[in-house]
Amino acid sequence: MTLQLFGHPFSSYTQKALVALHENATPFTFRMLSQEDEATFAEFAALWPLKRFPILVDGATTILEATAVIEYLAVRHPGPVALIPADPAAAVTVRMMDRFFDNYISTPLQKLVFDRLRPEAARDDYGVTEARAMLDTAYAWLDRTMADRPWAAGEAFSMADCAAAPALFYADWGHPLGDRFPHVTGYRQRLLARPSFARAVDGGRPYRHYFPLGAPDRD
Repeated sequence: MTLQLFGHPFSSYTQKALVALHENATPFTFRMLSQEDEATFAEFAALWPLKRFPILVDGATTILEATAVIEYLAVRHPGPVALIPADPAAAVTVRMMDRFFDNYISTPLQKLVFDRLRPEAARDDYGVTEARAMLDTAYAWLDRTMADRPWAAGEAFSMADCAAAPALFYADWGHPLGDRFPHVTGYRQRLLARPSFARAVDGGRPYRHYFPLGAPDRD
């Protein structure tokens, strides 16, 4: 049975899973979630009542969360690109960097996005200031980290880069890197040039008007 990925092409975490699938040309069916397709959304909600995406369905198995999706693919549907190294120590670094991008880039960015979606009277200026400070700190740490490596965990493209690609893509829209972090900017450009992520970015282009902070006319 063909793998099914439930998600939306403009979702950063959906893109994270898509990059992994595209890297290894893994056959799958994309089940796009939209308000217009009530049947697909109902099927998704029955599988995962919290309604957070993406999820991967492989026959009777349902995998939640993008990181777990990539881990599952590596075990059950491996391809020529090993997104999780066989060496246990190297795998720890990949997993650590994966969590860095999700927790310290994507999470504070989501704070900025969700705050903008609130009614103006309910916005959290203090929380937004904290989120921007966290992004600045994370950018600075990452800039030092990326000074001597091409990819997040070293010389090879990995699960950490699947996480980094959409995280940095959208973070630079919401809290621009500017010219302060040249190693991060260069890394972001390498990610955008990676065919697997370029394909995911192209899939999300029709939905850029949904970005509440304003999608810049670039990328």
